[in-house]
Amino acid sequence: MIVWSYTMRWRGNRKSSNIDDRRGTRASRVGGMGSGGGVLRLLPMAIKFLGVKGTIFVGILVIGYGFFTGNLSQILGGGSFQDNKNPQSDQVVKQSAKEKELVQFMSVVLADTEDTWRILFKKMNSQYKEPQLVLYRQSVNSGCGFGSAQMGPFYCPGDQKVYIDLSFYEDLKKRHKAPGDFAQAYVLAHEIGHHVQTLTGISNKVREAKKRLNKTKANQLSVMQELQADCFAGIWAHHADRSRQILEAGDIKEGLTAASAIGDDRLQKQSRGYVTPDSFTHGSSEQRVKWFRVGFEKGTLSACDTFSADTL
Repeated sequence: MIVWSYTMRWRGNRKSSNIDDRRGTRASRVGGMGSGGGVLRLLPMAIKFLGVKGTIFVGILVIGYGFFTGNLSQILGGGSFQDNKNPQSDQVVKQSAKEKELVQFMSVVLADTEDTWRILFKKMNSQYKEPQLVLYRQSVNSGCGFGSAQMGPFYCPGDQKVYIDLSFYEDLKKRHKAPGDFAQAYVLAHEIGHHVQTLTGISNKVREAKKRLNKTKANQLSVMQELQADCFAGIWAHHADRSRQILEAGDIKEGLTAASAIGDDRLQKQSRGYVTPDSFTHGSSEQRVKWFRVGFEKGTLSACDTFSADTL
């Protein structure tokens, strides 16, 4: 297999200020929402040994301590996560020169997506709300719950942030044979595509529709949503190439290779040796390549109607 790798013209371009670097912070699970953990779980035992008045007195002290420290929800068992911070890494993130350059690259790509979607939203008489890119290592707390590197990059509509553990790109390069900076840019642009779906109301419509469907039909709707995000990534590439000429010859091939490498069929084949289309949630390699190409060639949101098109 021939592995292509080219370099985008990104150096010297504007960097985004919407970077939330949490690589010096590790998130961990604590208790569970609605699990009855913490002090509340001990309430019956406290009443038995201290009596109602004694329990109330101790409860006041505990609640006061919780307010004072800001950990009330976790003490009562209502919080599900907490951050374990390393004071040294919070001040200075230890990183290699290669990782530092990757962060700079991601910042430039994020800025370029901002420029693209700001213009496109303005043409729709709307305003583009810029998302944040959260960089983390191993685990992270998000508005959608606990996240880990094993999940891969993801977008959370709850807080409108994209979450990426940079180690994913090494996996993309070595395990999936999809190297190159544009392959990395495609991944970010895809997640930004989900942000666009949130801002335009598409994500909410999909979420409501899935409540009325069985698992197979809901998965099919998820595939359509993911393919549209691929198409939106293609839209960004279209405008980045034509408006700012940041792409080199071969960059699009890198994007297509990455789209193909993380298709559901290919991933299932690699992990278990067989493919079950009914369980697809992101689309096949062929579908992902097709819709990224549509977005790149057309450059318009109307061309990315994966929901009415014959995608499955």
